[in-house]
Amino acid sequence: MLEMTREEFEELVAQALDRIPPELTRLMDNVAVFVEDEPSADDPELLGLYEGTPLTDRGEWYAGVLPDRITIYRGPTLRMCRSRDEVVEETEITVVHEIAHHFGIDDERLHALGYG
Repeated sequence: MLEMTREEFEELVAQALDRIPPELTRLMDNVAVFVEDEPSADDPELLGLYEGTPLTDRGEWYAGVLPDRITIYRGPTLRMCRSRDEVVEETEITVVHEIAHHFGIDDERLHALGYG
């Protein structure tokens, strides 16, 4: 497994977030991004997870709720990548993938766009 500290990995996630175009980040609403070492044992190879209500599903009822949560998992990413460059690329893909879920884009469309 490739070695990378949690701090280094968190910095890669931050850099991936910084590369999201400002016109999209301005539209993001009530969402927080976290880095965790491992996903649940139910899905040990999961790279990222979006939990919340996509922007496309929010209505007048949407108020006073906890932020949506995007979690990027360090362990599975480091296990699947062979180099730091691959980690950078995979982290960016995963961050974009999970943010796309926040915008209501499903897995099928993301796979078609190369973010699967």
